[in-house]
Amino acid sequence: MARPLDIACLQTRPMPDFASALDEALPLAEAAAKAGADILFLPEYCGGLRSDNGALVPPSAPEASHPFLMRMRDFAAQRKVWVNIGSIAVDGPDGRIINRGLMLDDHGQIRGRYDKIHLFDIQLSATETYRESAHVTPGSRAVIHDTPFCRIGHSICYDLRFANLFRSLAQGGADILLCPAAFTKRTGEAHWHVLNRARAIECTRFMVSACAIGPVPGGGETYGHSLVVSPWGEVISDGGTLPGLVQARIDLDDVARAEARIPSLRADWPYTLTQPKRSVA
Repeated sequence: MARPLDIACLQTRPMPDFASALDEALPLAEAAAKAGADILFLPEYCGGLRSDNGALVPPSAPEASHPFLMRMRDFAAQRKVWVNIGSIAVDGPDGRIINRGLMLDDHGQIRGRYDKIHLFDIQLSATETYRESAHVTPGSRAVIHDTPFCRIGHSICYDLRFANLFRSLAQGGADILLCPAAFTKRTGEAHWHVLNRARAIECTRFMVSACAIGPVPGGGETYGHSLVVSPWGEVISDGGTLPGLVQARIDLDDVARAEARIPSLRADWPYTLTQPKRSVA
């Protein structure tokens, strides 16, 4: 028997403040709810994103009074729909921010939180450098959200490059793996599709990855191409390069079918690493 689930990724543009981020997200959320989506998925830093000299400096606020979060909680309750906030910038206790994703139920209640573990500290070229750790405190816990539909493992953006995190989430019982992102255009063109497909194939799980699209205020550009990928590694939906909705109806039973064909999650085998001996000069 099929277990259908209607999902929608909101492919939004990076906005410099809370008000413009809400203006960007809410019309798409309304359209997705009217189309019958069971869960909405938003990108990383969907509550606002800007940069300054290579550092990501999104607008932030305490979680309890965060304008974007408060409005999306109201929306979820009013429209009776589950909403995954890919991530927003939340004020931390040490004067830094936390890159935090949240799961909202259809009453607007917070049902789970995930703080991004792997921070985006890279140098793509002499002129393109990113230092997320300059302003962000990393998380330390992998998180699976329980919903009435299935269990959902949360990651964020740069986490996509760390395969063991996804394997842990899948082995922990997640049916869907999330990777909301503000992936850069340059790395996205090279790696976004292949990494999402690889995580789906390795874990025999759905990948649902809402990605922001377009220029980042202050410098930088996000890639778009929000993806829904099957447990067999097939791209079901691709958001392309324009803002909008990425909708899909998936069958959650495809997880069991893929795992039955290739049960790699149950086939871990202990091993040791043998290092070559260094010759003495």
